[in-house]
Amino acid sequence: MALTLYNTLTRSKELFEPLDPAHIRMYVCGPTVYDYAHIGNARPIIVFDVLYRLLKHLYPAPAHKVTYVRNITDVDDKINARAAEEGVSIEEVTSRTIKQFHEDISALGVLEPDVEPRATDHVDAMISMIEKLIAKGHAYAAEGHVLFDVPSMPEYGKLSNRSTDDMLAGARVEIAPYKRDAMDFVLWKPSSDDLPGWDSPWGRGRPGWHIECSAMSEAYLGEEFDIHGGGVDLVFPHHENEVAQSRCCFGTKTMARYWMHNGHLQVEGETMSKSRGNFLTINDQLRDWPGEVLRLTMLKTHYRQPFDWTVKGLRESQKNLEKWYDQVKGAKVGQVDEDVIAALSDDLNTSLAFSKLHQIKDAETMAGTLSLLGFSLDIKALNSKTKATGEVDEGLIVELISQRLAARAEKNWAEADRLRDEIVNMGVVIQDSPEGTSWEVKR
Repeated sequence: MALTLYNTLTRSKELFEPLDPAHIRMYVCGPTVYDYAHIGNARPIIVFDVLYRLLKHLYPAPAHKVTYVRNITDVDDKINARAAEEGVSIEEVTSRTIKQFHEDISALGVLEPDVEPRATDHVDAMISMIEKLIAKGHAYAAEGHVLFDVPSMPEYGKLSNRSTDDMLAGARVEIAPYKRDAMDFVLWKPSSDDLPGWDSPWGRGRPGWHIECSAMSEAYLGEEFDIHGGGVDLVFPHHENEVAQSRCCFGTKTMARYWMHNGHLQVEGETMSKSRGNFLTINDQLRDWPGEVLRLTMLKTHYRQPFDWTVKGLRESQKNLEKWYDQVKGAKVGQVDEDVIAALSDDLNTSLAFSKLHQIKDAETMAGTLSLLGFSLDIKALNSKTKATGEVDEGLIVELISQRLAARAEKNWAEADRLRDEIVNMGVVIQDSPEGTSWEVKR
């Protein structure tokens, strides 16, 4: 089945034609590890997980190979600031944040990427790229810094489709006397003794953010590859700068052939921010909702559209999954519904795919399709948490009470006690009497 993708570079939907049909290659920008990942960070993680799954379905092994690279930025000024603020080492900040990130996104049902490179393991490759850019006249050293010479690349700005004035405003450029042009951006900067640093031809220092992804993508996917993804906020300056560095370093016509970007996320109709008190991390949401509910909620809107995160949407997703999981109870995982694949193959149209999912009648096909979309089919795990609004799942409570009564009838007291504890932990009081078992929510 033909796959079409919207390409930010051309601002049009295009037929996907891989550079090498035997090896599909995709790179997605991952987290900067200084704090919990928020739900906006979850959107590209989930979106490109679905694309990865779709590519593996359309280009199956062993005739084909799909390589998905998602990096970790573990050297950054935000990390340095957080470590200083807490009075701990940079390694402590990055190691605990990476661990938490992995735990959180695992609950969202995402597959692990084939490669998850860390920036600090690729500094030598970054230095090598910078040296090549200087040799080719696309970068220059100044006062311990190395900067990319933006005017040396006439096509700079093509990806973001911005004028010079717009780019100057959007980049919040640093005014520095050692810059030749206001648009020039940092490839390397000096480090003081209390900051991470590596020896280089320009003195002890550390890489700029943009060069990190150029070096890591080339290391695992080559000088040119198929798909580069991330949030729309990365189009400029990050992805624009990646294109400039990589093309000028390697002399290629492209870096990635297809550039894909997911839209912004709001919370209950407002921009998410700590000052508004609506800054939600993945970890926050997982305390109240199963990861699969978060996953479905994120995917019900087309990835390129702005998305509003609401409790109403989460409730609807919970109900949808309960219905589907009830439908597939005891069924084998069968084939994938072709209408759903057709929807996904049309620029990853997940909103259409889920509307098609509602029309599937065969349980095995439903199970196979849900599995491809990254859902576990585990009804117990789905119903393991109360709703974020303080509501309780009455159906689940009734089911657990029924299981407890059956355990008591079989004199399986350990199981009966375990079920009672599970019910009580949901905020429910249960009362046994000769007439049966009654329950009510704690007030």
